[in-house]
Amino acid sequence: MGTQYQLGDFQVRVGKVAPSHAETMRGIVMEVEYLPISSVDKSRHILEDFVEIWKDTLSKRSLPGQFLHIEPNFGEYGLADQYTCQHTAVQYATVMAQLIASTQVVRN
Repeated sequence: MGTQYQLGDFQVRVGKVAPSHAETMRGIVMEVEYLPISSVDKSRHILEDFVEIWKDTLSKRSLPGQFLHIEPNFGEYGLADQYTCQHTAVQYATVMAQLIASTQVVRN
């Protein structure tokens, strides 16, 4: 569960990632959607610019952690250019796999 914001033509969803029975936060997941365009390829540059502005804004604050941009290759999953809920599922699975891998590296 997280929070959803509408910023002009952008819809931003933010949620914290924590183990199911703990309050220790492992990360924050941010999903950005550009509402006027459902084409993954056509919206890529607009979303990349949005993320760069966001990263630049965060870098001016002394916050711990790092910002990772994770974008799966949707073609590997047989997904077309038009964005669907299947794209979202692949993105979340990719983010979780990255988070699990980074947690295991810290433990070892």
